[in-house]
Amino acid sequence: MKVKVSNRSVYYKYAEIEVEVPKNISIEKVDDWLFDNEHLWCDRLDNKLSNSHHEFGFGLDGYMNEKDSESETRYDVISENYGGHL
Repeated sequence: MKVKVSNRSVYYKYAEIEVEVPKNISIEKVDDWLFDNEHLWCDRLDNKLSNSHHEFGFGLDGYMNEKDSESETRYDVISENYGGHL
């Protein structure tokens, strides 16, 4: 008798960078500024993600929480309790 044994394991990669936002941008407009200036940070984040190691699991935590998304990007204003998904 033959049987087939299968396994599906989920792995994720995580990377983060810091981006300097001009002082004249209000906290409520940071997401707009990031979208408009994606060319200043997107390649750095992609490169860092490419060089990161695979971690076992879903990669979900308090902020990375889009369980139905294949990829998730967010920003958090350092030293402030403010941020969101991009």
